[in-house]
Amino acid sequence: MAQYLILIYEDESGYENPDPAVWQQAMEAHARFAEQVVELGGQLLGGNALQPTPTATSIRGDVVTDGPFVETKEVLGGYYLVEARDLDHALQIGKLCPAGFGGVEVRPVMVFE
Repeated sequence: MAQYLILIYEDESGYENPDPAVWQQAMEAHARFAEQVVELGGQLLGGNALQPTPTATSIRGDVVTDGPFVETKEVLGGYYLVEARDLDHALQIGKLCPAGFGGVEVRPVMVFE
């Protein structure tokens, strides 16, 4: 089994002042996603939501700047680390990851031997 990072990119404005029902629906969708990973034979190794981009600090060389490095409509809002048989299996899992205000990116974790 290999490890894959599922990166969640969404438009943050959808979460700025969410209706409690929208927030509850998102939390239920993520709980269901965790169940589906196991049902598909994968393993959820970890994951976290990230604070909004205004809390970010970017470093490039020796220059430190408040805020995210790039400005885009969709930003990295969280991630899951999963273990899957191969890329196809990871993509099958990734397709189930909730990202109602954007999408996800699936990337293999580099292994150094």
